Amino acid sequence: MSTAFGQSTVLGYPRIGVNRELKKAVEAYWAGTIDAEALANTAAGLRAQVWRTLRDARLDAIPSNTFSYYDQMLDTAVAVGAVPNRFARLGLSALDTYFAMARGVDAEPALELTKWFDTNYHYLVPEIAPDTVFTANPAKALDEYAEARDLGVTTRPVFVGPATFLLLAKGDDPFARLDDLVRTYARILAALADAGVDWVQLDEPAYAADRSPAEIDALRRAYTRLGELAHRPQIFVATYFGDLGDALPALLDTPVEAVGVDLVAGPGNLHRLAAAGPLGGRTIVAGLVDGRNIWRTDLRAAVTAGATVAGLADHVAVSSSCSLLHVPVDVSAETHLDPRLSARLAFARQKVDEIVVLGRALRDGTTALPAPLPPTPAAWRHDDVRGRLAALRPTDRQRGEYRNRAARQQERLGLPELPTTTIGSFPQTAELRRARAAHRAGSLDDAGYVARMRAEVAQVIRLQEQLGLDVLVHGEPERNDMVQYFGEQLDGFAATQHGWVQSYGSRCVRPPIIYGDVSRKAPMTVEWSTYAQSLTSKPVKGMLTGPVTILAWSFVRTDQPLADTADQVALALRDECRDLESAGIRVIQVDEPALRETLPLRKADQKAYLDWAVGAFRLATGGVADDTQIHTHLCYSEFGEVIHAIDALDADVTSIEASRSKMEVLDDLAAIGYGRGVGPGVWDIHSPRVPPRDEVIEALRRAVAAVPARRLWVNPDCGLKTRGYPEVEASLRHLVDAAAEVRGS
Repeated sequence: MSTAFGQSTVLGYPRIGVNRELKKAVEAYWAGTIDAEALANTAAGLRAQVWRTLRDARLDAIPSNTFSYYDQMLDTAVAVGAVPNRFARLGLSALDTYFAMARGVDAEPALELTKWFDTNYHYLVPEIAPDTVFTANPAKALDEYAEARDLGVTTRPVFVGPATFLLLAKGDDPFARLDDLVRTYARILAALADAGVDWVQLDEPAYAADRSPAEIDALRRAYTRLGELAHRPQIFVATYFGDLGDALPALLDTPVEAVGVDLVAGPGNLHRLAAAGPLGGRTIVAGLVDGRNIWRTDLRAAVTAGATVAGLADHVAVSSSCSLLHVPVDVSAETHLDPRLSARLAFARQKVDEIVVLGRALRDGTTALPAPLPPTPAAWRHDDVRGRLAALRPTDRQRGEYRNRAARQQERLGLPELPTTTIGSFPQTAELRRARAAHRAGSLDDAGYVARMRAEVAQVIRLQEQLGLDVLVHGEPERNDMVQYFGEQLDGFAATQHGWVQSYGSRCVRPPIIYGDVSRKAPMTVEWSTYAQSLTSKPVKGMLTGPVTILAWSFVRTDQPLADTADQVALALRDECRDLESAGIRVIQVDEPALRETLPLRKADQKAYLDWAVGAFRLATGGVADDTQIHTHLCYSEFGEVIHAIDALDADVTSIEASRSKMEVLDDLAAIGYGRGVGPGVWDIHSPRVPPRDEVIEALRRAVAAVPARRLWVNPDCGLKTRGYPEVEASLRHLVDAAAEVRGS
């Protein structure tokens, strides 16, 4: 007998723990201070905590197998046996093989890391070779299902679906192996059915992007075959992140029992459901509560949308629009926030309550809904900022011709061919973090804090000079995060104390909240940059985070267009650039690693986004003189899709992650005739391995073959914040040696 889906669910929940317990345990395991058993015990405790939380909130349908030590794509790769031979032959335990794929080891670099659609979450890219033998390995999902059942909680195991898995994997033809993979999923489903699993969730977010008829047909074929299996749980196909387009009728044409649609990022899905005709006995899981932002849901509007779906389908369930892993755990811990702001917020725990309320309202129509929020307070509006925006002219976003700029910059800087530099941050040691924590707690006064940070800056400058780097950085010891640091110094932002969100693996961030008009109260970075510059005759980069990245890595207000908020941030950064320049800083880096990340998934929406994103960057950087060199940095994205926008940024030097992707971005740059400075990363800093000198030389030679040496810079993939000093010193020495070797050949 089939079991009904339930009235309310979530597609996933934060797995890091309220106090980042998972991060701490995983890093302790990597450091060798706890063993695998202790790590497993921490993980089991976190899973139990989530299941109890969701059960006690009266959620009807609860997912499992959403926990991960690192990444759900990596977990799915293990579940289907897609472990590359280069890792399998290392002879490591299953857990250490898993972490080798995620982080690399001395003998093998890690899997490629890139952004999960248009989010700041990073996933590991599976490698599918012609000789990959898919093998069903449902043990993790079965173990977690049994753990939850022992707690009295019936769950729904979750996997990345076969079509999305293949579309995101690295291989020549994504669907050449579809039949093999579907057979493997069929074996997994059979094992779940044997264990008594009633429902399974297969995630197919890739279909919120533009897909060809062949790709849509692959989706239909996969779920027709899985749906026709005689021995399986009921199948819930979850889609999210946008409008499904023609993929929705294709999916509805298969025999799966439930289909999930995102009605927050993809309101057009509602019209497509209406156009699909009778939905029969199928359950529609309506994503009515935003899984990616932290504002309270307009429950009345959500009920109206849910009621429309209920008029089309025999059964409707309410869910989050996507997994809640993209938001912090619980807003009730944020006791320091302005009550006018905290009253407007819903983190994961509060969103579960909203979903339960909406589910009951759709079921019986009698649930009282909270009153709408009052209008935005007038104090959050700044008329002077709005006046500056209204007065902007096209020339405010322009600089002189690059050829003339480059000549003036070289005359001023006197750099060698293949200049070496780093991206910005240096290791954030435990001692540094303790000093920042003591300063926040008031046990270290301002003078003591500044003295400690200055000592670190001086050490970082000395190290870079000893290593022979050409353009230096101050190391950013005073910064907790490249976005939060600026958010704490700008009007219109609020910082959380416990609002942690997983970015990748054990890396967590606390996105600030943009709730009002943005303005700069005072210079934010000038003191640190000028102090560092006073210690050396070599140029020191001023380090800023760009407007698009500040938006992408914050929780952004929704009461005005993103373009307007981006320009407000850009004006604050423009003022900072001018102050840095006036203080004698000759090189300013304005990082935009989120440029590709925030690109809309549908091509029809991309031009408008890129226009305002590029415009905001150029507004931020357009106020400096031609002999001030502007750098930018981008990392861990598919750059080919925004290569023209990268060119349009008009930065003098662009550094780009390239080591895991084997310099693929250089082909994209060459194809458009990119003619400015470029620094493709030659060292993967997200792995603990030290790249051998010869490996760096080989990467640099590939780069020189694609880009003239006079325009090529030598740098790591990203900042060094998460690395330790021994590996940083060794790797940078190899980087400098490689540049000298190639420079002299």
